[in-house]
Parts: sequence; structure tokens; C-alpha cells
Amino acid sequence: MMFDDDAKPKKKPVHEIGQDLSLLSLTEITERITQLEAEIIRLKEAHARKQSSQAAADALFKR
Repeated sequence: MMFDDDAKPKKKPVHEIGQDLSLLSLTEITERITQLEAEIIRLKEAHARKQSSQAAADALFKR
């Protein structure tokens, strides 16, 4: 039996860049800030890993 990816329910993003914030409560805004800060940390860690891999490749190939 094959499953179609389009048939899966799509998760609504927790936060959409540029969305109207006027309808959010203080608690909701605080929760979003916390989630976005955690995502920033995750992105910075991924960036550092990729930079390290790139530096190792550059050293190996003497770029």
C-alpha cells in the first residue's frame, strides 16, 4: 500500500515571519519567542558544524 505525502495532514507553522501579532496574547508571544530562540540556537549549531566540515575539506584540498 502506497501513501501519498499530500494526503498527510500538514502541520501549521508555529510562527510565520511577518504575520499579524496583534491577535496574540502575551503568553503566546512569550512562547513564540522561546521557540524561535531555540530554533536560532539549533541553526547556529548547524552552521558551525557545516563551517567546520567546510574548513576540513578546504584543508584537505588546500583551497
